[in-house]
Amino acid sequence: MKMKMAITGKGGVGKTTFAAMISRIYAEEGYKVLAVDADPDPNLALALGFPQKITEEIVPISEMKKLVAERTNSTPGAFGKMFKINPKVDDIPERYCKEYNGVRLLTMGTVDTGGTGCFCPENVLLKKLTSHLLLQNKDIVIMDMEAGIEHLGRGTAQGVDVFIVVIEPGIRSIQTFKHVRKLAKDIGIKKIFAVANKIKNEEDKQFVLQNIDEKECLGFIHYSRAVGSSDRVNRSPYDSDNEAVEEVKKIKERLELGVF
Repeated sequence: MKMKMAITGKGGVGKTTFAAMISRIYAEEGYKVLAVDADPDPNLALALGFPQKITEEIVPISEMKKLVAERTNSTPGAFGKMFKINPKVDDIPERYCKEYNGVRLLTMGTVDTGGTGCFCPENVLLKKLTSHLLLQNKDIVIMDMEAGIEHLGRGTAQGVDVFIVVIEPGIRSIQTFKHVRKLAKDIGIKKIFAVANKIKNEEDKQFVLQNIDEKECLGFIHYSRAVGSSDRVNRSPYDSDNEAVEEVKKIKERLELGVF
């Protein structure tokens, strides 16, 4: 089986925690997993349980100035100059991934100058690399994205099997899901689901189901003090709460039924 999923959600809802857990689950089942940290505030390595020594070695692709310059035939720091818009990227995952617990991690980074939509060598390389990962890569690819679809264009969207929005029981989070759902459908992504996190009681669950069609909700992850405090002790959420892991496994099973 191969699966390409993009995971998003507003800050603080637990999307990186979910991305890390489902990545670890697939890896434990023997699948070849590539986790892609495409959030401007990259924390996926820590959530996956990577040792601090490895996380300190990670340099986001967007910050590899020499690589960007070589692949785009550009000059670092030079704006308004011509550069290659179809750079070679197929070898980047193999060369620059970090691996731990059976999960390979690629940290994309972001472009600070000119906004996320700027037409610059760094952004061209990131978009080309994203397209390659989703359209050409044969692994299970799990992208931890910012709260939107900025990394995806119409062509790239063809490679996404499913778009998952992690939410919590609150109206702002529900609105984020509906907004992302519209944007995703606009670029051709047909399977868009929500995962409800931080559920404390039956009232929270019913609130979600009153605002989102049950068919669109893959499942619920109950609030876990152990998961919430895992970051303080530099421990992966996957290794912190077995009950939360089992809930994510059920979500994964339902996801596979809904996608294939």
